Amino acid sequence: MDNFDERNKQRIIQELVPGKQITLSHIIANPDDVLYRKLGLDPSKDYSSSAIGIVTMTPAEYAIIGADLAIKKSGSELGFVDRFSGTLIITGTVSEVEASLNAVNEYAENVLGFKVCPITKT
Repeated sequence: MDNFDERNKQRIIQELVPGKQITLSHIIANPDDVLYRKLGLDPSKDYSSSAIGIVTMTPAEYAIIGADLAIKKSGSELGFVDRFSGTLIITGTVSEVEASLNAVNEYAENVLGFKVCPITKT
């Protein structure tokens, strides 16, 4: 066994430093009803010809601003917002959800200087 000198120990500190970015911006067009239930969204609503928009962002607090922008931009509804994880879920028609996600991405990029990913759709 080697003689270990206590003075040679190294202490490593790791921390997450999130950037200003939108890492996911996705529209699910015409999802199956079971997806709404599994996400905890109101199953009593008529979701025919509807969509779910999902956005993840850092810093997580931008989810609050994003939620405000999203529901003001169109007739979409707020499905879920988490200011701790930076997750935002929007529901509405495909065009409403698309308008909402565009508003969230454009404000983040043009006003706040975020790095923004393109909006994808399935």
